Amino acid sequence: QVQLVVSGGGLVQPGGSLRLSCAASRTVFSFTFMGWYHQAPGKERELVATISSGGTTNYADAVKGRFTISRDPAKNTVYLQMNSLKPEDAAVYYCAARVLSGEDYWGQGTQVTVSS
Repeated sequence: QVQLVVSGGGLVQPGGSLRLSCAASRTVFSFTFMGWYHQAPGKERELVATISSGGTTNYADAVKGRFTISRDPAKNTVYLQMNSLKPEDAAVYYCAARVLSGEDYWGQGTQVTVSS
């Protein structure tokens, strides 16, 4: 069983920054990948960014150059640094992790609101 605890999120003005954290119950290297997804009202959940066990990162086109996914193995934590936030970035953000068996685990969502 894997637990993912998400923190961060909140209200920020357009152009502002937020950092999300996802603390896993075991080493980040035990996952095939970890990532962040978001879901806006009335829309499907979408990929934002992922980081593989080897450290390879992948981003949705809409966030490239603005968001950065990183990890701290000592803290079993993955981060999503979000800069230059836009109103269209507003959504509930979820952390996810895939184990070697192919099973996916999800953390609780955190609301990100971008508004002046």
